[in-house]
Amino acid sequence: MARAWHLKSRPSGMPTNDNFELKDVELPELADGQLRVRNRWLSVDPYMRGRMNDVKSYVPAFQVGEPMDGGAVGEVVDSKAEGFQAGDLVQHMSGWRDEAVVAARTAQKLPDLGAPPERFLGVLGVTGITAYFGLLDAARAKEGDIVFVSAAAGAVGSVVVQVAKAKGMKVIASAGGAEKCDFVRSLGVDEVIDYKSQPILKGLAAAAPDGIDVYFDNVGGDHLDAALALARNNARFAICGMIEGYNTGQPTSLRFAMRIISARIAIKGFIVFDYFPRMAEFYAEMAPWMANGTVKSRETIVDGLENTADAFLGLFEGANTGKMLVRL
Repeated sequence: MARAWHLKSRPSGMPTNDNFELKDVELPELADGQLRVRNRWLSVDPYMRGRMNDVKSYVPAFQVGEPMDGGAVGEVVDSKAEGFQAGDLVQHMSGWRDEAVVAARTAQKLPDLGAPPERFLGVLGVTGITAYFGLLDAARAKEGDIVFVSAAAGAVGSVVVQVAKAKGMKVIASAGGAEKCDFVRSLGVDEVIDYKSQPILKGLAAAAPDGIDVYFDNVGGDHLDAALALARNNARFAICGMIEGYNTGQPTSLRFAMRIISARIAIKGFIVFDYFPRMAEFYAEMAPWMANGTVKSRETIVDGLENTADAFLGLFEGANTGKMLVRL
């Protein structure tokens, strides 16, 4: 019998284990055009918190009493779809469970890039695509720019840092605590700000006395305020996430919003789905970087389906360095 995590109740504020329930599920018989997949790796991501609210967004809300889903990599154990056979490794969106029946049109066979399968949930997957196109397309970052990256020890932030350095930019990054700051330094940043030891505005002012050209936002709140305060003329901001407000329901602070006008700041929100048609472009540059060590991968791995909810909750407690994954 397969097992899947269900949303037991909608969280109010910070989720707890009481909001989730691991239950047996009966899988349907395989129909034409479908695959039965045994999952090996599951992704848990901050955006999933928004799906636990009953609101309209760019992805459907989780339904109370129903299985949750998310990114996963698994092995095909049975196929009734042309082009797929038992043993194929595929990426799909039926995560938060150990086995699933999925439509073949929603599954992607992992390309042969010489990388372990879990990388396709991280640097070679949605995480990497978000970082790459968010920096280079949404923020239009270019060689010589001074780039500020918030939450740089996290999954997306750590890739943004490395892409920016590979493209010849000066990188200033924030992270929480000495250990995470050391990790970010190992990625080659020019300056690191420990936001747990000092106000982020004070730290950024010292690290970027001439201001910043680009801000890649994963946090919102005081980080966004600091970036607005120190933005140079015609700075570009890519708004990827605002984890600081995910569990509060409060709007992010915009103390220095008037500078958007005076400094002619361009602020662009983006969704990774917008860039899926450009996957080949992404792979063409990221795969060689991975192979030659220009871009490195770091994962925090939690073992066991039964610990998936704990892994998710850990995202909001700083439990991960790099990408948080669940290994089955």
